[in-house]
Amino acid sequence: MKLTKIPEQCAMVLYLSRWLALSAVIGVLAGAASSALLVALDWATATRMSHPWLLWLLPIAGLAVGLAYHHFGKSVEGGNNLLIDEIHDPQRIVPRRMGPLILVGTVITHLFGGSAGREGTALQMGGVLADVVTRVCKLNKEDRRILLMAGISAGFASVFGTPLAGAVFGLEVLAIGRLRYDAIFPCFMAAIVADQLPGLLGVHHTHYAVPFVPHMSVLVLGATIVAGIAFGLAGMFFATATHGLSHLFKRWISYAPMRPFVGGVIVALAATLLATDKYLGLGIPTIVASFTQPLLAYDFFGKFMFTIVTLASGFKGGEVTPLFFIGATLGNALGYVLALPFPVLAGLGFVAVFAGAANTPIASTIMAIELFGPEIGSLAAVACIVSYLFSGNTGIYRAQLVGDGKFFGTPEGTPRGIYGFRKTPPEKKVVAKESNN
Repeated sequence: MKLTKIPEQCAMVLYLSRWLALSAVIGVLAGAASSALLVALDWATATRMSHPWLLWLLPIAGLAVGLAYHHFGKSVEGGNNLLIDEIHDPQRIVPRRMGPLILVGTVITHLFGGSAGREGTALQMGGVLADVVTRVCKLNKEDRRILLMAGISAGFASVFGTPLAGAVFGLEVLAIGRLRYDAIFPCFMAAIVADQLPGLLGVHHTHYAVPFVPHMSVLVLGATIVAGIAFGLAGMFFATATHGLSHLFKRWISYAPMRPFVGGVIVALAATLLATDKYLGLGIPTIVASFTQPLLAYDFFGKFMFTIVTLASGFKGGEVTPLFFIGATLGNALGYVLALPFPVLAGLGFVAVFAGAANTPIASTIMAIELFGPEIGSLAAVACIVSYLFSGNTGIYRAQLVGDGKFFGTPEGTPRGIYGFRKTPPEKKVVAKESNN
């Protein structure tokens, strides 16, 4: 008797059921981890602001973080780039130690006044938890790849409260100009579930408001394009400066734990000489203020410098929230010269500098709609796409590959170097399996 093939829809029900269960588990774990991170960072920020003298311990804190990674975390020093590399070419287990090391390191950075973000921590915790699930469920390499992407989406969604942007970010960040549709269902499900956890646990995200968005016109479109160019250049300079200064730190200081010590001295001295703490930590109050009042025109540059020194010297955290700060304050400054309300420019800069620096224009556009409302969607799309195009062959994630390059002559699959794309891919390194402790 001839066997009847299973209808495609029946097979799809099995597929959805399997990945819904796996994605829900990842979402719950990543959402809970991000909630713990947000609570810890709120405590660290409040403690630092009530005890300003903690800033002078930043070099010692940097030395402690450097020693911890030097002795226990060399295998996870790559951070987000390690996760992206594993998705491109799964070869080894992501060590479980990555999660607690990046969590503690990030809290220490913020407790003592380093200028850093939080998304890197959320992504790495989400990736580690996803890899734990792959081992428990004994998934194959391809399923592991998809689950790691879901972990990244869940971490991003839960730490910023943007489930749709988080889902698309996990699909978009791997290769410039390409989306990975094979993971679309797990990434969206994991992000949606993860986004629910902070609220259920009593952890809330910062609210940003753009009270009025002008109707589209030639003048408005032109101002948005000019702003997008400025945002793209800012993202390019941020990525290039961070990678370049990191290279110099490694060249000048051979002993790794001393790099964050020196970086901590520079940050503490700069904050003291400038008599301000607005460029330390996440900088959320200044980001909020950029939507409500004109700020100093150079605030974006202050955060730019404090952040690249903090991250390039080896402190832990992330780049995205500082990019939000840089973008929002740069947009606020552009309000002095462009024919757009400064709250609109602040909102556009918030997402567009990130779009250019991370090469994720679609996720950034969706984030603008989730954070500021659908009215800003068209302008955000223009600003994010222009920023993406003008940010050049750079990015904060060096493990990104080229899917469809921004410019002619960039071959598919080309990896990027420190300042842009290499002409030829590097030799693939054979990585031995290591302990997952």
